[in-house]
Amino acid sequence: MQYIVLDLEWNQPWPGSYAAKKVLPVEIHGEIIQIGAVRILENGTVGDEFQVLVRPKYYKKLNSRVSKLTGIRDIDLRDSGLPFPEALAKFREWIGGECIFLTWGFDDITLLEDNILLHDDEPDWITQWYNVQMIFNSQLGCDSSQKALATAMGMMNIEPSRQAHDALGDAYHTALICSRLDLVRGIDEYAESLRHHEDGFHGAPPEGCISKVVFRGYEDKAMAMQAMTDLKSHCPQCGREMPNGTWLAQETRRYMTMANCPEHGRFLIRIRLQKDDDGTLRVSRMVYEGACDAAKKFDELSQRRKQHRRRRRQSFGDKS
Repeated sequence: MQYIVLDLEWNQPWPGSYAAKKVLPVEIHGEIIQIGAVRILENGTVGDEFQVLVRPKYYKKLNSRVSKLTGIRDIDLRDSGLPFPEALAKFREWIGGECIFLTWGFDDITLLEDNILLHDDEPDWITQWYNVQMIFNSQLGCDSSQKALATAMGMMNIEPSRQAHDALGDAYHTALICSRLDLVRGIDEYAESLRHHEDGFHGAPPEGCISKVVFRGYEDKAMAMQAMTDLKSHCPQCGREMPNGTWLAQETRRYMTMANCPEHGRFLIRIRLQKDDDGTLRVSRMVYEGACDAAKKFDELSQRRKQHRRRRRQSFGDKS
């Protein structure tokens, strides 16, 4: 079966903006604006390429951060972008049959499936896909954290020859990495690689996780935290707006809070701040069931904080 290396670029509305408040038929964390792909030939070498711009239907105004990062402009999408169903049809025609998708990260396939559903179609033709980061880490003996594409290229002494944050450019560079990996063995050992992988903020959603959304383009921590504070939470079951509590800090730029739905109970929200290649911050935001182990950790941490504040008040009272 053929391998198709896939990369996507997508648009996101700013939290709190009019576009962000739109209720869409399917919840998405971004609307695809560019599809790039490279075929891996049977001998493991890099083959032909595919790229198409996609004219967004819902998030029509490009986020300035997305435009700056990708170099794509509103006028490019208006003049050269195809409607998503047409772009997808061309992509499937280029693929030509069954394939195994390879991506650098966990987001692209989920995003593609969500966008397909958004346009009232079914992604049932996407049957096999693997995150090359897992295979890379396993075969190069790396730790379990996700490596930036540029970092992985450097580790393999691959000189960049295409534009970064361009769907085809990133797909091509990923394909070069794939050409130096044992993909057959990597796929056979993939389940074990996932087990060695860290928790959901590095990739595969952990137990109790309902959804994961990634936001990008924040200049600093203050801007990222303000955006997450302003972002409204909605019940995953009924869609009702839920008030958020106070963020509790964990280690390594992780924070969590609890949101409550009057009808369906509480839901844990966790975020993690990480730096992208361009120096800006991205935020992984995950929503968990209220009874999961992660929520129990929140309860324990919250209780410890309350006890600490109580002791401080008592200590202050004794001194006065």
